Amino acid sequence: MSESIAQTGRVAMITGASAGIGRALAIRLAEAGWQVALCARREETLRAVAEDNPALAERLHPFPLDVTDPAESEAVFMAVEADLGEVDTLILNAGDYDPMPLDDFDPGLFRRLAEVNYLGTINGVGAALGPMRARRRGQILVTASLSAYRGLPQAAPYGASKAAVLNMAESLRPALEGTGVSLRVINPGFVKTRLTEKNRFKMPQLITPEQAADYIHREIDASGFEIFFPKRFAWTLKVLRLLPYRLYFALTRRMVQP
Repeated sequence: MSESIAQTGRVAMITGASAGIGRALAIRLAEAGWQVALCARREETLRAVAEDNPALAERLHPFPLDVTDPAESEAVFMAVEADLGEVDTLILNAGDYDPMPLDDFDPGLFRRLAEVNYLGTINGVGAALGPMRARRRGQILVTASLSAYRGLPQAAPYGASKAAVLNMAESLRPALEGTGVSLRVINPGFVKTRLTEKNRFKMPQLITPEQAADYIHREIDASGFEIFFPKRFAWTLKVLRLLPYRLYFALTRRMVQP
């Protein structure tokens, strides 16, 4: 680790950093003075983040990573700490999405999204927990979704994988109390990315990746468990969580009627 890097302060490691929320958040943290390890499968897309932001290039560091490989997840986490210093905040943001209408029911899509969205997140948590617990400090942010709250039409594979992330975080959070390690969840709504471009329906309160990054950055050091946005849409879905199934299905049924 170079002396110049050691003196800059905090280190973040972000998966899914080549595009969308991950890319925007990496730039936002670098602007705030963080050293940022950029992780995604293709190194050229990671290098493009730094090349497109030359004023921040010394704070944006590519570390290619396939999050579905647990051994690689552990090795890259160790490499980041060796090169940049202790990871203060690990942001597990890598994800995939495809809508699935009933007529296109595909068990393979469930497996593919679970492999990336859920098990990829588990691999990252597993890589970081040991070192962070040993030093009794560190923060892990896992990215779920507002769709994790309740099942939504055409989102069964995606929503199920994100609900698993949310449930996992809820389960581990109490166990980590007193360890010095914080586990928190990010629940975004609709964000304009190449993934949401696949949707063929109106997306309420659609925001940009930069807006999403601002939400996360503002709350990155908060003590609460959940970072959720956009607020008005999120609170609507939180209320829907409280509805009995009869009323909830009456509402969602309208979403799939021609």
